[in-house]
Formats: sequence, structure tokens, C-alpha cells
Amino acid sequence: MTNLLIRAFIKKSDPAEPKTRSAYAFLASITGILLNLLLFAGKLTVGILSFSVAVIADAFNNLSDAGASVVTLIGFRLSNKPVDKEHPLGHGRFEYISGFIVDMLIVLVGFELLTSSIDKIVNPSTPEVGKWTFILLGAAILIKLWLFFFYRKIGKIISSASLKASAADSLSDCGTTALVALASLCAAFGWAKGVPIDGIAGIVVACLILFTGVKAAKETIDLLLGSPPDKKFIDGIYAFTKGYPEIVGIHDVMVHDYGPGRQIVSFHAEVPSDCNINYAHEVIDKMERDMFEKFNCIVTVHLDPITVNDKKVNEMRCFAEACAKEICKDFSIHDFRMTQGEKHTNLIFDLLVPTDCKIKVDQAVKQVAETIKAKNPDCFAVIKGEHPFV
Repeated sequence: MTNLLIRAFIKKSDPAEPKTRSAYAFLASITGILLNLLLFAGKLTVGILSFSVAVIADAFNNLSDAGASVVTLIGFRLSNKPVDKEHPLGHGRFEYISGFIVDMLIVLVGFELLTSSIDKIVNPSTPEVGKWTFILLGAAILIKLWLFFFYRKIGKIISSASLKASAADSLSDCGTTALVALASLCAAFGWAKGVPIDGIAGIVVACLILFTGVKAAKETIDLLLGSPPDKKFIDGIYAFTKGYPEIVGIHDVMVHDYGPGRQIVSFHAEVPSDCNINYAHEVIDKMERDMFEKFNCIVTVHLDPITVNDKKVNEMRCFAEACAKEICKDFSIHDFRMTQGEKHTNLIFDLLVPTDCKIKVDQAVKQVAETIKAKNPDCFAVIKGEHPFV
């Protein structure tokens, strides 16, 4: 069914193109809106007729899903606006903002349903459950299960965090509706006499909705604040640069995320200091163009000339790195330079301290400098400590 809808409504095959990506998002959003509104109307009708707060709670859960699809659709449309004077890097983060609005709507619905369910426990009443309740709930589970696979596939095609979140929400909705069906079954056959099973089920449903909303909100906030880029993406950058023999190594890799498909990458590329500077610049320019085609992102590379053919410098670089790893095996150094003075030798380099390291940056710098001094009193370390950006 999913493949049939894609063939029918998606004319172009390249999901990296903004118009194609928008078409996928439009298809997913409209499908979600229509199906969730249908489920809302059916469950609300049955819930009111049967006096079941659990079914009504599940109905409003579907209404919040429909609202989420509307906001997602608006977010996709706004994120595709072209750059302007006020937003020279585009409007891609509208997709994240719309996702956060959706998350807050889910939390609001969950809170409202929680208060209604508590009232149902305080003032209990037995719901009048009929066969249509079970037919509707069974159909809802099947529809939500299909929506899970539908959202997941399109989310993977266009790399959309919001659609992947919708897929996870649809799967949790299957469990929520199954719980409501179980509570309705208990009420229908009198298996929980004297127990406000309907209100209890409503509370569980509300808590599941709240959990989903808060979890999704945290993930969206992480994207807005700046979460680490995908490890495969970073590994791909390192592997790609190895295809240029003139590049000795790279460091200080930074990835700025301005929305899906709108990434800006920058890093320092190390080249031998004795190579022709104009030739090295040509290599860097070519690499930037090649990476744009490969990774579909803007790339800016800073050229770092380093000494690679001086035996003494190489020995001291290895010595400094060994001293750093003696403090912590995960430490690494880059931008190494050496200046020879009359009384001592300056070892100048950057020290990279992992973000999860228990040793603070300033402490790490001090310990590495002291280790170098202790092992070679003629050396003086000038160290700049920093955390990695990826």
C-alpha cells in the first residue's frame, strides 16, 4: 500500500531534492491527518454512546496525532522557503520548531486526559460497551500498525526526524488502544466489579501520551540546541578526505545543522608545510566541491601546514602524544609545532579532551604539561585544551 501511494503521488525519485522531499512529507502528513480524523470521529462517537472515558481519551489521542500532522505539514512548507536577508542560511529549522509545537500539543492532551480519568475514578460509572466498540478498536490497531510502517519508510527515505517520531508514536498508539480494548472487555464481562477499570485505563493511556510527548520534546530540543551529528556521517567525512594524498589529516571537524539537508561542515586539513601553497589551495577547493556533491552540504576547509619531513619534529610529536595518552588513552593532539630556543624547546599543540572524560580540560592541560616536563626537562609545553565538536 505504501509503495502504491508513493508511485501514485511522488513524481520524482531523488528524495534529496527539496521539492521531492516536500512531496513525500505532504503525502505522509495528509495520510496521517485523514486516518487520524477518521479514528477520532469513530472513537469519540462510540466513547460518548458507551460512557467510556478510556475510549474518549484514546479518541483525543488520535485528534492530537492529526494536529501533529497538520503542524508537521506547515513546518515542512515553511522550512522550504528560500533564503532571505534576515535568514541567509534558510528556514530549515522550522521543521524542528513545528516538531516541538507538536510535542507540546501531545503533552497538553495527555494532561487534560489525565485529569478527566482521575475524575472518572473519583466518580466511577460503568461504561456500556457493545460489539461496535471492539470492532472499532480492532480496526484502529490495524490502521495504526500500518501507519507505523508507512511513517517509518517515508521517514527513512527523506531522513525526517519528525516522521520517524510519528512512526514511534503510531506504534505506541497500538499498545494504548489495545489497553483500552482490554479495559472495555473487562467492563463488558464484569471481570472487574467494584474497580473503576475505565478510569484506571484512562490514566494509563494519559501517562503513555505524556511520556511520548515529553520524550519527543526532549529529542526536538536536542536538535535545536545542537546535538552531535550522526557518527556514520562523520566517519564518512574522515574516510572521504583520505582519498586525497595531499591531505595528511583533518581535525576540528564542526557540523552546523540548519535543518534536514541543510548542513554546514568545516574542518582543518593538514598539508605538508613544504608543499606548494597554491597547489594545496587548489586541492582544498576541489575537495570542498567534491564533498558538496557527495554529502549535499556546504563545506569550508581551513588549510593547516604542518612539518612532516623533519625527523626531530616527528620524534617530539610522538613524544608529546605519548605523554598525553599516559594521562588518558583517549587524549589526542594536533596542530603540533616546535620552536627551538637557546635554553629549552617549545612544544606547541592542541590537546583534544573527550567530552565524557572525567578530567577537566584545564586539569588535563596541566597534567600533560607536567608529564612532558618531568620526562624531558628541556621541553616546555604550550598547550591549548579543547573538547571535540562532533
